[in-house]
Amino acid sequence: MAPELSLEFIQKLPKTDLHCHLDGSLRLETILDLARHQGVTLPTTDRTGLFELLYAGDVCSSLDDYLKAFDITLSVMQTEEALERIAFELAEDAWRENVRYIEVRYAPMLHTRNGLRLTQVVEAVLRGLRTAKRELGIRYGLILCGIRSMSAESSIRMAELCIAFKNRGVVGFDLAGSEVNNPAKLHRQAFQLVIDNNINCTAHAGEAFGPDSIAQAIHKCGAHRIGHGTRLVENGDLLNYVNDHRIPLEVCPSSNLQTKAANGWEGHPVDFFVDYGLRVTINTDNRLMTDTTVSKEIWLCHRNYGWSLDQIKDIIIAGFKSAFMPYREKADLLAEISAELATVVAPANGKPQVAPALVSKVEAPVAPVAEPAPSTDAARH
Repeated sequence: MAPELSLEFIQKLPKTDLHCHLDGSLRLETILDLARHQGVTLPTTDRTGLFELLYAGDVCSSLDDYLKAFDITLSVMQTEEALERIAFELAEDAWRENVRYIEVRYAPMLHTRNGLRLTQVVEAVLRGLRTAKRELGIRYGLILCGIRSMSAESSIRMAELCIAFKNRGVVGFDLAGSEVNNPAKLHRQAFQLVIDNNINCTAHAGEAFGPDSIAQAIHKCGAHRIGHGTRLVENGDLLNYVNDHRIPLEVCPSSNLQTKAANGWEGHPVDFFVDYGLRVTINTDNRLMTDTTVSKEIWLCHRNYGWSLDQIKDIIIAGFKSAFMPYREKADLLAEISAELATVVAPANGKPQVAPALVSKVEAPVAPVAEPAPSTDAARH
């Protein structure tokens, strides 16, 4: 049995977050503050009440139900100032748990209801992320999303934005939103435009629909990574194809439990994926709606599946390998992270330890987080 690791210990490890939605990762206080200054009417201004409306743990019955909370966050994300602030704060929150590289994704067309141009929406978020990199040192990439339930033409517009901002902070294109009755193949022209311009792409698939959704994302749209991919386990042939071609899975365990993509920790396939050798990355999805961090996600997997420190190191490395970064930059970062992880010592006497070199490097940004009680109740994660 693997020695028990604390959440604080995992917070100190360098990490990535490759699947993180901007509009699902606001600070609760920021929503209240922005609404007050913008004159936006929220369902409630009570902090606890607002959290209960946004947190999907107790009230969510499906992915579509999960997505309703975004109406609240989007209501305060219609100005450049708000977008810049929210992007910076997200990067800062990630930095505090020692995320070294984050890919932030969002759909710019959802932030134009008050008259912002699409370019303004992208530039505002990039300003916030650039400030975070300059002040904190965290590296980032921005992924622009098309929405499955919207028109193919709207996805093409997002693809065009990706091209315009290529090498300016945008590193990829994604297709998000409800999978049911919204097949990815309807948006294949947007994917083709992105691929023709040598830009990375990913797609939400296999979360609320079966493995055929994953097959479409890969074979019809050319996705380089798969967002979630929970139901890949239902098709062994496709699973082996994904494994053979080292197509990374952006797994967000707690979110999958909330949306009922998996029925509890025992029913989630991530442990099998890791054991089978797939390239698994662990991510947050929506830090606010799921009330989580990358560290918490890894810690919960450790508690529920008994992942060892060596397994956790491998998963962390898989995150850096799967990043939408230029090869030379990625190789340098991988060498740096591998050297750091090599200094992490195994827990001794039941008390997890970190080598002094690693502690001195990361102690400042890591804020202590209370460890939640372990549970197999899906509604609590």
